[in-house]
Amino acid sequence: MGSEFLSKTFYGNTVGEWGTALLIIIAVLLLSKALYWVLSNIVKKLTSKTKTQFDDILIDLIEEPIIFAVTVGGIWFGLNRLNFGETLTSWINGGVRFLVIIAVTWLIARLVEAVFTHYLAPIAARSENDLDDQLLPIARKGGKTAVWIIGLVVALNNAGYDVGALIAGLGIGGLALAMAAKDTVSNIFGGFTVFTDQPFKINDRIRVSGFDGSVAEIGIRSTKLRTLDGTLVTLPNSTFSDSAVENVSAEPSRKVVSNLGLTYDTSPEQMQRAMAILREITAANPSLEEKVVCGFNAFGDFAMNILLVYYIRSGEDIVGVQSAINLEILTRFNAEGLEFAFPTQTLYTIAQTTAAKESPA
Repeated sequence: MGSEFLSKTFYGNTVGEWGTALLIIIAVLLLSKALYWVLSNIVKKLTSKTKTQFDDILIDLIEEPIIFAVTVGGIWFGLNRLNFGETLTSWINGGVRFLVIIAVTWLIARLVEAVFTHYLAPIAARSENDLDDQLLPIARKGGKTAVWIIGLVVALNNAGYDVGALIAGLGIGGLALAMAAKDTVSNIFGGFTVFTDQPFKINDRIRVSGFDGSVAEIGIRSTKLRTLDGTLVTLPNSTFSDSAVENVSAEPSRKVVSNLGLTYDTSPEQMQRAMAILREITAANPSLEEKVVCGFNAFGDFAMNILLVYYIRSGEDIVGVQSAINLEILTRFNAEGLEFAFPTQTLYTIAQTTAAKESPA
């Protein structure tokens, strides 16, 4: 009875053949799951205890692509035991070849990413030139994109598609594609302009199109800007071709003028001490140039004013330096008992007494 059932034919294959193929596919899926668990929970723990990072990088590199390839190969092995006819078998074999080549491409792309992340990036970080820091992200993205394009072409070719005819077919819609990609092309040319003219570099503070912040990343199509409030803004590179860019960091130095008002209760000795403190603070800050102006310059309506002028060196964090100096001034003045003035008003009341005159009786 059982053998008769297994001998029945469905879609060109017996029940036994269908069952065998299904068992193989289930076994392969379970094997892939088990292999993934072993790599993630056992092998990675073992490699983390070694002194070198190479084995950690290698396991992380091959883990997912290898499991994907094993899964695809196992499913193909199960399906290969069935008879689907020449046409469908050709489609299955082509699809498997396509997926295997995609797995290899995935592995190579991860290898490129690992080389840039673990080898080239530390070298660029140790160099004094900022150009490699700007070019490295573009080279990484460009390398991975090239790998995927080549891998996709090879995969399609091995799957039985005529890639040459496909490319020729794309040429028919080239005009429409060019119109749709107009902004993208404009952004790419804007990126080349940024790299050739170098109006700014990584970590420069710039102002453009109403945004003010430090350059976090320069890409082929866009540039990321970290604004003063911490927000990450992505600007298309065409912005830098169409708008004026103010590079704040390119200034030779930033002049800062401060007027500090002390109360009129401040003695001459305290005024001298206040100016001495300001000179000490500015002299001790390595982010400032040596030129500093400090003096008791005016009697104001509510305060006696001390003028402080200093220059922040090019490339320094302007807001950070100003904050550090102001905090130091506040701390030192409070410790010395020097009081900052604020608008006040004093009212004087004059009491008038009127002598009463008695009228004669």
